Amino acid sequence: MHLKPSDRSLRAGETGETLAASLLKKRGYRLVERRYRTALGEIDLIGWDGQTLCFIEVKSRRSLRAGRGFESVDRRKRRRLARCALYYLTRKGLADQPARFDVVSVDWVQGPENPPEIQLIQNAFELEPEA
Repeated sequence: MHLKPSDRSLRAGETGETLAASLLKKRGYRLVERRYRTALGEIDLIGWDGQTLCFIEVKSRRSLRAGRGFESVDRRKRRRLARCALYYLTRKGLADQPARFDVVSVDWVQGPENPPEIQLIQNAFELEPEA
């Protein structure tokens, strides 16, 4: 079966999320949401690291032609994540809870048949004021 590029990207993204979730659990995170969707956007994973609520963006790359996954979390993506996170915190009554943004980069640098490099970047970015 031949997959379209969008199908391959979707499958790589789902695999990346599964690998990221596994890594986070091994590091002691307690995951509470996966693919949390709102009209404002989506947060890949949400979980607790101790007493801190973490909003986790997972970026997968099948090659390094476009750079490592974490490099694609640009200003626009950070703002979208922040809006979703604020919505989540408000809806769940957690507005006073310590929170941060983490990024997990899943990069198949030696090809899809080899294990990927997985990198967790805690507190990957700060909220930026809207321009």
